[in-house]
Amino acid sequence: MSTPSKRTVQNQGRWNQLPGQRWLRLLLMGAFLYEASANAQTCQTSVDMSADVQAALKTTAQHYFEMAAHGDTAALKQNSIASVASSFGGIEAVVKENQAIFSGAKTTIRPSFLLIADGPEPLARAEFLCGVFGKTGQTENSAVFVLPNLPPGKYGVTILDVNSGQAASTLTFILQQAGTEWKLGGLYVRSSQASGHDATWFIQRARDFKAKSKNRDAWLYYREAIALSIPVDFMSTLFTDKLYEEVQSTQPADLPANGSTVDLTANGKVYHLTEIFPLAVGNDLDVVVKYQYPDVSDTARTFQENMTLIKALVAKFPELHEAFAGVVARAVEPSGRDYGSLLAMKDIK
Repeated sequence: MSTPSKRTVQNQGRWNQLPGQRWLRLLLMGAFLYEASANAQTCQTSVDMSADVQAALKTTAQHYFEMAAHGDTAALKQNSIASVASSFGGIEAVVKENQAIFSGAKTTIRPSFLLIADGPEPLARAEFLCGVFGKTGQTENSAVFVLPNLPPGKYGVTILDVNSGQAASTLTFILQQAGTEWKLGGLYVRSSQASGHDATWFIQRARDFKAKSKNRDAWLYYREAIALSIPVDFMSTLFTDKLYEEVQSTQPADLPANGSTVDLTANGKVYHLTEIFPLAVGNDLDVVVKYQYPDVSDTARTFQENMTLIKALVAKFPELHEAFAGVVARAVEPSGRDYGSLLAMKDIK
């Protein structure tokens, strides 16, 4: 396991996994059947695991945090599993980017989870149900983890709330047991705020937009709230499940979601929109829209296409004016290379 090197990369990647995850409801509906019939994946909460394991996970996570706070990436790499150590650049970049926040910050360690994956081969889709589930799904202290291509083994998930006084974030360690040691298998940092606001603020704003029938604004703000509510994309809780339910009532059919593509016509040309999501930049909250484009090498031409798309998008959905400071259009060619342009809302007439 590894982690993206920039928060913006995390933002751009996570939206494919957010609202509309039907698998989660199906999973929870069959939770008890799953636990009774499957033995490939099991989870222990801090209540279930032994005191020795609890202490080891907590101590190891705190030790690795101190390494990160001191910028000691060499020690972190040395204490990583082989697959992570061989491709350590992403984690190293994240540590360097967040070292100033970690240094001197106060931390609170949440109760850990122990994920046990049995079998001779990696699990294409490992699903862990942690804690007690009720008739309608998750309960206050439960969690669900979904990890792709997970090798057999024992994994600890330990989450630290990090408060530097000026910024709040979460730092999640994935630890893999190797003999008597717990090696670093993944490190994930996520801000608990966007544009100076936390998840609660975004939820209230989303509800306000919904009350005014501005469902596109509401949908985008709900998604930001969900992203701020979970420390990693492969985890869900009762809180996020309830937010998913709220999101469903606002999801618009005329914006791309869950891998779907939506067409937008401007100046007689059809633009194939592939993604749209909010992105915090400093104290501003922008909305980013991605679309298919054959070749971005002619940047002057691509810039003009981006401007045309932005103006057409806001003309079609004027409610975006109230919710965002600007729009970023990113033309993405088949190779994955892209070219982006920002236009402030105040400049969109």
